[in-house]
Amino acid sequence: MIRWLQVLHIMLFLTLGISACLVPPLIIAIVERDSGLFPLTSSVLLTSSIGGIGLYLMSGRGGDALSHRGSLLVVSLAWVITGALGAMPFYLSPAFASFTDALFESVSGFTTTGASVLPAVEVLPASLQFWRGFTHWLGGLGVILLMIAVLPLLGHGSVFLYRAEFSGARSDKLKPRIAETAAALWKIYIGFTVAGYLVLRILGLSRLDAIFHTFAAIGTGGFSTRNSNVEAFNSVAVELVLIVLMVVGGLNFTLHFRLIVLRQWRVFVRDSEVRLYFGLLAVAVLLVSLSLNSSMGTSWWHSVRLSAFQVVSIMTATGFSSADFDQWTAFGKFVLLTLMFVGGCTGSTAGGLKVARIVLLLKSVGRQMETMLNRKSVCIVRLSGEPVQPGLITTALGLVSLAIMLNMGASLAVAATGVDLITSFSGVTACMFNVGPGLGAVGPAQNYGHLSLFAKWVLIFVMVAGRLEFFVFLAVFTPSFWRR
Repeated sequence: MIRWLQVLHIMLFLTLGISACLVPPLIIAIVERDSGLFPLTSSVLLTSSIGGIGLYLMSGRGGDALSHRGSLLVVSLAWVITGALGAMPFYLSPAFASFTDALFESVSGFTTTGASVLPAVEVLPASLQFWRGFTHWLGGLGVILLMIAVLPLLGHGSVFLYRAEFSGARSDKLKPRIAETAAALWKIYIGFTVAGYLVLRILGLSRLDAIFHTFAAIGTGGFSTRNSNVEAFNSVAVELVLIVLMVVGGLNFTLHFRLIVLRQWRVFVRDSEVRLYFGLLAVAVLLVSLSLNSSMGTSWWHSVRLSAFQVVSIMTATGFSSADFDQWTAFGKFVLLTLMFVGGCTGSTAGGLKVARIVLLLKSVGRQMETMLNRKSVCIVRLSGEPVQPGLITTALGLVSLAIMLNMGASLAVAATGVDLITSFSGVTACMFNVGPGLGAVGPAQNYGHLSLFAKWVLIFVMVAGRLEFFVFLAVFTPSFWRR
């Protein structure tokens, strides 16, 4: 059963948490005396009032542990409420034409999609720019994961929340308690962020540019403070640092823990998902480089530079752009579009179907082929040397099937508004797998602001669905979820 008081209790805590997260950009607005002062002040006052008064009125109530079904509802509601509250400063700013545009930007930030409706991002003041980037960082490991780390009131229900929110992570816990596991992952996340910021500052980026692009790279988001994105810096060193941060963000954070804290360096060598992750990156860089060099006449060095940054950016679902890849060859664009579906590793901040599921499906196909050739053979699918339960293979197949069906349905819905095929399909794919820029009218040199309100709501829906890997979010919309 769903314990509604407990759900409301957690949502009020979340509201208060969002209020606290709005304080850093508010401080920037006060120091800089920019136009973000009124939107941020109003947002902080409203969210803190709702959260504070609500928790005061509920004092002593709502302390029961969460059920599995309640956890699914909390996770889904949390992303919706976070997006809505995060949109308030944008909505109160004259840079956004409507609440839909503000919500699109906020949801795109928190889901680390990086798709923007702004035709000129430079018009935003420093405080709201910081808030845009901060949403990437908060959404990277997940708002719910942060809640689990700091809210002991969830008790045993935190196990369900951890699995629902961080569904790509391995089932084994790094610490005896889920809250300790979440806290350990956040410490590593913060450490990477600090390191990235310091290096970018050394390379000459301003404080805002350095922290903003570190947030976006480690959170695999893709927002930028510049209209021309990373291309504006025209720096090989900056691109290399961002590549490293994006690759790190696209790896399983439990492996980071084992490598950094437990010194188990062999996990990277033995992990089949990591091997395929780096293998796909290398092959894709080579293919796109060959395409650019042979068809567009760019030098080998420039081809490798462009392809390396763009391949890593797309496969990790970051969405940074160092060039307008919509002008590349059809072959190069097809490689990038394919990488949108693949995504990063399980347990990472990246989107996509995840490399481990691709490994699982490929090995499952191999098993079926072996069974067809030799019906007496017994083939066991293994990942990193460990046997995989048949149920996990069925779940992976179901998730891929659901993702494809949702992709087709959403693309059809967007196309019904008069958008061309390339734009609608690539836009839905880019938003569903939290990449950001697509092709055509939503390419890296374009934005999503020209789409109709209906199309934007469709894309908002698929952004959240993709961030929660479909089953968790879509389950709430099924009749069986609400039956006792």
